[in-house]
Amino acid sequence: MNKRIAFFDAKPYDQVFFNRLNETFLFDITFFPNRLNEKTVGLAQGHDAVCAFVNDRIGADVIDKLVEYGVGIIAMRCAGYNNIDLKHIFGKIHVLRVPAYSPHAVAEHAVALMLTLNRNTHRAYYRTRDNNFQINGLLGFDMFGKTAGVVGAGKIGRETVKILRGFGMRVLVYDRYRDEAFAEQHACEYVELETLYRESDIITLHCPLTPENVHMINAETLAMMKPHVMIINTGRGGLIDTPALIDALKARRLGAAGLDVYEEEEDYFFEDFSNEIVSDDVLARLTTFPNVLITSHQAFFTHEALSNIAETTLNNVADFFDGARMDNEICYKCCNKACTKKTNGTCW
Repeated sequence: MNKRIAFFDAKPYDQVFFNRLNETFLFDITFFPNRLNEKTVGLAQGHDAVCAFVNDRIGADVIDKLVEYGVGIIAMRCAGYNNIDLKHIFGKIHVLRVPAYSPHAVAEHAVALMLTLNRNTHRAYYRTRDNNFQINGLLGFDMFGKTAGVVGAGKIGRETVKILRGFGMRVLVYDRYRDEAFAEQHACEYVELETLYRESDIITLHCPLTPENVHMINAETLAMMKPHVMIINTGRGGLIDTPALIDALKARRLGAAGLDVYEEEEDYFFEDFSNEIVSDDVLARLTTFPNVLITSHQAFFTHEALSNIAETTLNNVADFFDGARMDNEICYKCCNKACTKKTNGTCW
């Protein structure tokens, strides 16, 4: 299929997985290391499609340029789409995403953050490398019998529930849509958000970022939580008001925080700043806490996930150009989410 795709924010691993799968599709892919924004959108000229990622900025100016260049589709190689101006793009360019690449990958990473912070294995690693074999200050707790709160019971949230139940934890779940059959099968309990905040020893976020839940973790909700609660975020950085999180850490009201995402991550994540000074004072402050563990948006980063992302993304592009039904399309018209209630593949 001789269609040209402009691939933005391309990393070496992206090229490996997409090139391998493209041997079947035969698209003409141009990999750009640049992130897509108003300064780089010109690179999309002469292409039929754009492939974008979480830190690309697809606002009105970028959208208008892509329309001018004749780009018909933006294929997001991720589940989230909060970086797209959906109102402005509707009716102009089709947007597709990868709604499920490997829920196991993200759920397992969330639990890895929990275990690492609880048992201080990250700190123990550096101690023993310096021949310091003391264990003072590394005290953890049994996860068995504790209460975990899972916010968002989509595919990732559900896999997280299963893992935490395997530890013998009591699991509370908050989701706008309750699935009581799932709750009964996996011995978890749907509750209101405030109940989850008040009763959980560990809270893990697995919901998308929407206008309604920006900064859902804030000074007010942090005050509801148990002393020394652990908060894990592998969803989106904007779910947490980071200055409020820092205040809770400084006041020693928060036990630990594991963050795979950060609200201003686009300036830093996926890049090497080891020889530079981090000018983001909030991010710099976070890195000073011994009970904060930050990973650079790597929860998705498994062989299986990257394979699935490449396959779904290229299938999305192929379906668009073949005129096939596009079940992964994001449609703002009716529900502001990936719409599955289409007629002939689209509701345009």
